[in-house]
Amino acid sequence: MTATTLVCRLDNAGDVLLAGPAVRAVAAGSDEVVLLAGPRGRAAAELLPGVDEVLEWCAPWIDPEPPPVHRAEMTEFVERIGAFAPERAVVFTSFHQSALPLALLLRMAGVGWIGAISVDYPGSLLDLRHRVDEDQPEPERALGLARACGFELPRADDGRLAVRGPLPEVSALTGPAGYVAVHPGASVPAREWTPARYAAAVRELALTGHRVVVTGQPHEKELTEFVAGDSAVDLGGRTTLPELAAVLERASAVVAPNTGPAHLAAAVGTPVVSLFAPVVPAVRWAPYGVPAVLLGDQRAPCRDTRARSCPVPGHPCLSGVSPVDVVEAVAEVGEVVP
Repeated sequence: MTATTLVCRLDNAGDVLLAGPAVRAVAAGSDEVVLLAGPRGRAAAELLPGVDEVLEWCAPWIDPEPPPVHRAEMTEFVERIGAFAPERAVVFTSFHQSALPLALLLRMAGVGWIGAISVDYPGSLLDLRHRVDEDQPEPERALGLARACGFELPRADDGRLAVRGPLPEVSALTGPAGYVAVHPGASVPAREWTPARYAAAVRELALTGHRVVVTGQPHEKELTEFVAGDSAVDLGGRTTLPELAAVLERASAVVAPNTGPAHLAAAVGTPVVSLFAPVVPAVRWAPYGVPAVLLGDQRAPCRDTRARSCPVPGHPCLSGVSPVDVVEAVAEVGEVVP
């Protein structure tokens, strides 16, 4: 057993959730797991089973609104990591991110063994340079790295996404379980369906007998109010991430774009209707381990561009999806109790 393993995933909440099976594998082979997360992923990190402590740090080469690089802040980070002296570190990244800047800082902090996926030659920065086939689901990519580092999931662990329980009681917000949860917001505009179509889908769901709740972050309250209209319960800005997990767990289906709450829904075992803009590949980033229907043209011109704003006039990847398509997809992923 390794006394302390530092696990690193410096990205958004969805990315952290997708690393969950790999984190559990590391935890099975460690006395303690400390997860280094960015400010956008900390709340998700605190939900992961197997994590004993969460450290937060904003990496200037990963965050979409990066802070400037100052020597004093880099030195403070190195000293912070060195203070608890993890024996090993496993650095999880997405395919387009480099593990090497962080590996350099961890070496300066005295971490004796570091493993990561790296296309670039790492020199002495990594003890394990893992190479992978990128066309695989992100949880399996991360789990492959954990296994290469010598960590295995327990035999009884099915390798699906998961969150730490018990989750908060949210029936006062949602009413009885069995509703459809609609989450219209996305982390970047390129992945968004139009508010008008979301609102129409909510009305169609209500007309076909489904109870609907609409979820969103505090800055999305205007959006959720519009989408909910008179047909749904508006929970925009009213839930913490653990409470959102509980709301999604009680749903019979979740409708969401390819963003964090879709992965949170998968982590609580709820089927997902995914309005999936193919700016990133579905084979890597689609909801994992639960029944899911992907809506949207996966061969649209925007595919694989990683665009944050739609690069194609008319947003053709999602503009062809109708509210009726959403209702039919909800019926397909599972029976919804009105």
